[in-house]
This record gives sequence, C-alpha cells and structure tokens, in this order.
Amino acid sequence: MRHTQTCDCENRRGFLRSFVAGSLLMPAILSELLADETPDARRSDDPLAPKPAHFPGKAKRVIFLYMSGGVSHVDSFDPKPRLFSDHGKEVKLDHPETNDRAGYEKLFLKRPQWEFAARGQSGTEVSSLFPHMATCVDDIAVIRSMHTSHSNHYNATLGMHTGSFDFARPSIGAWVSYGLGAENRNLPSFIVIAPQTPYAGSQVWASDFLPGAHQGTLVVPGPEPVANVRRRVDSLHRQEVELAALDRLNRRHLASHQDDALLPARIKSFETAFGMQVAVPEAFDLAQETDATLKQYGLERGSTQGFAWQCLVGRRLAERGVRFVELIDVGSSNNWDAHGDMQTHGPLAKNVDQPIAALLADLKLRGMLDDTLVVFTTEFGRTPFNNSADAKGREHHNWAFSSWLAGAGVKPGIVYGETDEYGIKVVRDPVHVHDFHATILHLLGFDHTRLTYRHAGRDYRLTDVRGEVVRGVLT
Repeated sequence: MRHTQTCDCENRRGFLRSFVAGSLLMPAILSELLADETPDARRSDDPLAPKPAHFPGKAKRVIFLYMSGGVSHVDSFDPKPRLFSDHGKEVKLDHPETNDRAGYEKLFLKRPQWEFAARGQSGTEVSSLFPHMATCVDDIAVIRSMHTSHSNHYNATLGMHTGSFDFARPSIGAWVSYGLGAENRNLPSFIVIAPQTPYAGSQVWASDFLPGAHQGTLVVPGPEPVANVRRRVDSLHRQEVELAALDRLNRRHLASHQDDALLPARIKSFETAFGMQVAVPEAFDLAQETDATLKQYGLERGSTQGFAWQCLVGRRLAERGVRFVELIDVGSSNNWDAHGDMQTHGPLAKNVDQPIAALLADLKLRGMLDDTLVVFTTEFGRTPFNNSADAKGREHHNWAFSSWLAGAGVKPGIVYGETDEYGIKVVRDPVHVHDFHATILHLLGFDHTRLTYRHAGRDYRLTDVRGEVVRGVLT
C-alpha cells in the first residue's frame, strides 16, 4: 500500500514540475499539493473555499501599504511645534536605541525637516513630505499613537506582519486567507508585491503552521513579474490532454484513499493553476488602462517599475477578488532607515506619495473604497532627538509612530491618539501592534480572539494573548 502510494505521488510530482516549476505564483500550490498526507480535522476538502466571518464585516479585502525601514512620524503625520522651537534642548531618556551606547551619553531634540499644515476640510495636519497624501486626509483615519514591542528592524517587521516579535508565525495576510478563503480561485488569495526582499524575508508572507494554500505569493516588479505562468507546451489542446492524464492519476489515487480529506484539495490546486494561466497575465496587463489613469498614478505607459506600478496592479488584483494585497515599497536596504540623513526620506516619499493618493482616489471613484480596507504603516518611527542637535539623521523609535487606515468601516477625516509635545511617547489612546491587528480583523468581520488555529497543543491567533479593537477609528 505504501509503495503504491509513493509511486502515484511521484507521478503527480513529475506532472507538477512540468507545469509550474520555477513560477513565483506557485509556492502555495506546491505547499498544499506536496504536503504530508496527515489528516487534519480543522482543514476542509478545499482550504480556499469562501468562508463566512464571525459577523458581517465592512471590508471584503485589504490593501496593505508597507513602508520598510521606519518612517519618521515627526516629519510626516505627527506635527510637533515644540520640537521646532526647542531644537537643541537636552533631554534625559532611557531609550533602547541610545541607552549605554557610546557617543549617546547626551541627547538633544532635533527639529523636523519638513513643515506641517492643516489639510482638507478635516484640518488634519500633514507635512510637505507627502503633498499628495495630504489631499486625502478627509478619507483617512490617522493613528498618531502607534507603538510596538521591539526597536530592531527584523523583530519589528516580524511583529507588524505576524504579531510575533521573536518567532516565525503566520502572516496577517495568511490569517485573512485562512479566515475568509478565496473570492477568485484563479488568483492567489494573498499576493505580496515587493521589488526587493524586506527585513524578516519570506516570513513576512509565510503561512507557517496554517495550511500552505494560505501563504503569500511573491511578485517582483519587472518586465516578467510572474515568471513561468504562461503555458509551457506549444498548444492549449496538448496541455488539456496532459492535464486530463494528470487528473486520471489523481482520481485513481483518490479512489484508494477516500478517507484522506486533503486529496480533493490537491486536485483542486491543479485546476487553480490552470485558471491562473488565464487570469494572471490579464490581471497584470495594464494595456487597457487609460492614459488618464496612468497619469493619475504617475506611471509611464509600458513601465513595470516603481510604487506607481505596484499600486495600480494592487487595485486590479483587489478588483479581481484577491483578499489581501501587500505592497512593499523597498527592501532591507536603501529604505526609510535614515540614521545618516533624514533627507533620504525625500526620494522615498516621492516614490510612494502620488501613487498612494491615486490608489485611494481610484478606489473611491470605482466604489471599491466602501468594502476595501487600505492600511498604511511602517515598523516603527524615528527618534525626535539624536546625540547632536546638528545630527542629520534619526534613530529607531518604537515608543511612538504613525499609521493610517482608510476605507471600509473606517471613520474618515479623523486623528486618533496623541504623543507628548515632542513626539517621544504616547500620552493618549495608545495603539499597540496587537490592537492594530485586532482592528483590521474586526473590519473584516472577525473577533480576533476566536480566529485561531490549533498547533503544537495550543490555539494560536494573530494577536497572541492581547489586543483590543480601536473603536475610536470605526464608523
């Protein structure tokens, strides 16, 4: 029995390699198809089948905008007039990034590099670093009281994505896929578009102990963003013949293993792969987008680079039913980690500012902002001080930073939470990363304490053992 099963499995593996080897879109399919054949009572025959949430959610999908490296809150969304007027004043702090660090025995306040002004009808203050996003303040809820549990890039990035700051755990996108299933079985339910590898690497989009079908699919911008997804044989007829042969092998194997609930899911994964060959090229083809739309995003026709391309593709994927789309602007180097010079924020902001504003406007125009949650965040902020008042850069700052939410179920045009007069610590309505995650899940229709998965003898959840929904940002 075991020998026969191994032979059938090897035949299926051979067919699989023939169809999808090397494709960036197939890791989830590979994980599911080649998984150990151990029954799991918590897994359905089809792990990506649409599933109801705990209650009707305002959001059907998420677009997660992640700025890697640590965007300075005091230079962007958290205005501090006293930081301007008290530039050079010494402060005494037991800060994790400066405590017991040679050369940092004294700390001095450092003024912001960009000026702030009230924007929109709401009067939310945003700096000149983000002039296009500033026009969207009436549609977003700025959270100025974010804080996180670690000041290292790796740990803070892991925490923002998985709720765990030290150990690999499923990504938030994988949890959303697990909770809701797929809207479009011809596309992955969770897609990450990133030009370079971020801090924490593939753990940012990993499914970890969740079924492999829920892990994120990485897409790298470029002339062929999805490698090897096109047909590998010379005709559709030949491919259909080969797929029919593969289906017969699978059905024969299934007939002798009727008690294995995983096998129908694996057969379904082949059907999904075939559907992708049509749906994926179409989703990434911007030829039908109008010149006006391309101009709105700041994208030249034919270009496949930059955050403008990522945002426009992100809208198209959301439009086609992808549950969770994450757009990462840069990788683990040349990012927002402005130790040496805050002026490096300038070109990074220019790369993302217009496209993000265009994405919000585009979603709103199409009526999609009503059921699409847009999230803008980074892993932590930057210090409002340095070891010299004339220092050009800022250090890591996990005590306070800013993020924002927009769209489905989010109260528009508001500011939530407050930091002290210098932006050093949260003084009102603190929002930890666990609270942030709890709120995102709530908007999707989940009680974060009930969206769990049993692994290694305990029930795990995205929010670990804490987290409260931030009711103040909800409609």
